[in-house]
Amino acid sequence: MPKRGLTRSDMNQQHDVPNVQGWFQNGFHSFLRPFLARHFHAIGVDKGSQHDGQIPADSPMLVFGNHPSWWDPLVAHFLNRSLFPERQFYAPIDAEALEQYRVFGKLGFYGVRMNTTSGAAAFLKQSTAILKQPGTAIWLTPEGQFADSRDHSAELMPGLAHLCSRLDTGCAVPLALEYVFWNERLPVCLARLGEPIWVDQQRELSKPDWNQLLTTRLRENQTALSLSAMDRSSDQFDHLIRGSVGAGGFYDFCRRLKSWSRLKRFRPQHGNQFE
Repeated sequence: MPKRGLTRSDMNQQHDVPNVQGWFQNGFHSFLRPFLARHFHAIGVDKGSQHDGQIPADSPMLVFGNHPSWWDPLVAHFLNRSLFPERQFYAPIDAEALEQYRVFGKLGFYGVRMNTTSGAAAFLKQSTAILKQPGTAIWLTPEGQFADSRDHSAELMPGLAHLCSRLDTGCAVPLALEYVFWNERLPVCLARLGEPIWVDQQRELSKPDWNQLLTTRLRENQTALSLSAMDRSSDQFDHLIRGSVGAGGFYDFCRRLKSWSRLKRFRPQHGNQFE
């Protein structure tokens, strides 16, 4: 029996929103943080990033980013928990991949049939339903394929522009990601959130204009992050995770003995980045 006060449309929209159980997601993050710390020297967010302080918690939010690596979905889930803890993470994923890894469905991922008219319609319907729920955020990679972080040639898939043109309120936030090797054995994950694009300030835009604006903002943000990455300095980043340092194994064992023999404190790191 329908719940009192809910229309059939409301119930259909609730059905379109993936069911994420808090206990399961919390357990996932208790695994995810140490997992990322084992595989990265650090995860840093550019201090010039636009964080959630200026975005009302009940305002729909889309985070759209470049897609340089297999790590992107895990990093996005971690960034959402770290930077926007009051928002529930959601992200579209290829439907065939979701069928193979069904556990992702319990973490806010929802399947999309790529390159089909019915799949595009289902994506718009489900994404709109998600954004109508308060305290949500959708993270997506509109390039649709892996691309080098310095390669800006790929056109964005039209789904993001279509979705933005359908919204009455909320914002789209460009996300730039890079994975770089600096002074340590493990890579550094760098992220930068650009200035939000407010939907209610762009009502006159057509879908092609939306696509051009989104593309321009994403590429500008990627360029800004690339310049920071080439500086090879962690001073302009807030580190959310500081992971392993040094070479490990026998090499660090010998370095440690050498430090002890000289009565010096052993410093496994090879520089002062993310100290």
